[in-house]
Amino acid sequence: MAEEYDYNSMWEGLGMDVQAHEGLLAAVGGMYQSMFLTQQNRPESTSYLDFVATNLHSGRIREMLDARNEGTTKKVIGTFCLYVPEEIITAAGAVEVGLCAGADWAPQEAEKYVPRNTCPLIKGFMGFKLARVCPYIESADLVVGENTCDGKKKAYEQFGQLKPTFVMDVPHVRNEDTRQQWRHEVRRLAERIQQETGQKITVDSLRAAIKLANNKRRALQRLDATRAADPVPISGLDSLLTVQAAFMDDSARLTNAINRMADECEKRVTAGTGVAPKGAKRILYTGTPMAVPNWKLFNIIEKAGGVVVGEECCTGSRYYKDLVDETGETLDELYDAIADRYLNIQCAIFTPNEGRKEDVIRMAREQHADGILDCSLQFCTIYDMESFGMEKAAEEAGIPYLHLTTDYSGEDEGQLKTRIEAFLEMI
Repeated sequence: MAEEYDYNSMWEGLGMDVQAHEGLLAAVGGMYQSMFLTQQNRPESTSYLDFVATNLHSGRIREMLDARNEGTTKKVIGTFCLYVPEEIITAAGAVEVGLCAGADWAPQEAEKYVPRNTCPLIKGFMGFKLARVCPYIESADLVVGENTCDGKKKAYEQFGQLKPTFVMDVPHVRNEDTRQQWRHEVRRLAERIQQETGQKITVDSLRAAIKLANNKRRALQRLDATRAADPVPISGLDSLLTVQAAFMDDSARLTNAINRMADECEKRVTAGTGVAPKGAKRILYTGTPMAVPNWKLFNIIEKAGGVVVGEECCTGSRYYKDLVDETGETLDELYDAIADRYLNIQCAIFTPNEGRKEDVIRMAREQHADGILDCSLQFCTIYDMESFGMEKAAEEAGIPYLHLTTDYSGEDEGQLKTRIEAFLEMI
């Protein structure tokens, strides 16, 4: 019988507060049980997601630490945002991981560094760090941030006092000048990551990293395409968790698992098998990203009898809809291909941002959505501001629309349930 691994010692070795961490694991485990494991008629292949959820803070962390100790992966690079190119990090021999930011944790500690009326995601990652309960933050050798909004831009100044932090300058308009500036930022990141790892990025290593990331995106595209069917073969909750896992799990292993999920879902489409009855109200989600374990909204929608058929957000289609051109023959060509792909992500930071509205309406039609639910995290000004234009675009397209604002707490669940049930009934 294999000896049981001592994860408490591993967490203590990372400098974590093990007792507080046990409380976090218990809370998240309870949420997962009540939200995911009570779903009816899940595809069998989604059992891989149960494996991911069970091992997020244990087995996956052990893998990364073992690889670092064995010298096969020298460094762990933590990120919070889609604009940080994973290909650059992989090509330099490091592993990229998304950092904890999806729950309200130690807010009193976080408010020593950021204002009380701050986006929950920002307060979340500050709280996770200060409470020492996120093994991804504690195991990261370097955190790469980005100035996607004013809140994060200033928060990274504070976070940098707690953890080595490198910040990328993301343009907020798109033109030829900013394209060149962003290409420079990608190269600046490459220089910093190579400095951190001590490993040079080569044409071969970068091309291999691009292919690895593209294969993951292709698998996610396959899975997403099956959700246009009625009945829908996989829930929005499981689809959301699949993309969330893409920020933390081993890329090659996860890609294989997603392709198995796509295989099964394609067969379910042919057989007419779904996770919700045929004719269930179909919702397209758009808005702010939902980091683990922020599953509240999707759980409410699907427990109310609706089904989420697509996500236009950073924990959704923005992650996988575009591939990086793999044909470059020089480092400069490959760097430019990476930069151009990432500059096309339709974040609300951009002005003007017609591309996001176009993507939402296109996806709503492709996925045969009955309604669009646009959600902003509290105090997220840029997404709240964009909701006015999004509502007009939905109205012109003849698609019912609902805008909600929420946070990470459960205090508004009753109100959200009432509004979502009314919306489902209305459409």
